[in-house]
Amino acid sequence: MRIHIHTDLEGVSCITSNEKVLLGNVPQDEYAVSRLMADINAAVDGAFAGGATYVKVLDRHRGGRNFDLSLLDKRAEADGDSTGNWWGELDESYDAAFYIGAHAMAGTPGSFLCHTCNLDWHNYIINGRNFGELGMWGLVCGHYDVPLIMVSGDRAACHEAAAFFNPVRTICVKYAESINHAVALPPEEAYAKIKNATQESMSLIGKAKPFKVILPMEVKIEYTIGWGENRSEDYGKLPGVERVDGRTLRKMSNAQNDIFIR
Repeated sequence: MRIHIHTDLEGVSCITSNEKVLLGNVPQDEYAVSRLMADINAAVDGAFAGGATYVKVLDRHRGGRNFDLSLLDKRAEADGDSTGNWWGELDESYDAAFYIGAHAMAGTPGSFLCHTCNLDWHNYIINGRNFGELGMWGLVCGHYDVPLIMVSGDRAACHEAAAFFNPVRTICVKYAESINHAVALPPEEAYAKIKNATQESMSLIGKAKPFKVILPMEVKIEYTIGWGENRSEDYGKLPGVERVDGRTLRKMSNAQNDIFIR
């Protein structure tokens, strides 16, 4: 069984403050890197214990370059992102997908470092429903008929995953005290829980269905006032894109992986 793992940083275990999140493409905190790799390795370990034959891992926080590949479980392969797509080398050959280090969508109460892709996105809406990065990843997985079966992250992200995907196995590694501060499980406990949840999620392969939406789908982005007005004006000139108002763009698409307006 082939598994593809998408990773982010905000929802990684033991990262409890905004200052420990990697900024730009430069690692700002060695501990954050080590915890990112530990969570990944826990998921890889669980996947193989559950019957995986191949695991590929995509570094997707702020465009990548966050992994310390010397720490990656040698049984796993890093996604080289050869396609240039947000979803890396995910395709129809995979049996299931995981999301490690997830955070909730912008505006979610009781969440740690919530946002959706860019800080100037106020709402990202598909067919009238608000989506975050979890939902976006599910859309892409669904395009390739790959079910998303396991998510780790903060408590709000786990609740969001359960609202979008069923069945799905989630593991909460921390909860928010405020948007910039969280309380986390101890490292050993987080590792064990991620491994166990991942191993258990492998039993969902063949039962969990890929996430699908009605096509053609309506994609809307509402930008934050003052941040995205120029972007809205520029992108509103693209073919097939409608500028609904001063901060909202809209397009129709026949493909679930056509998730961006740019």
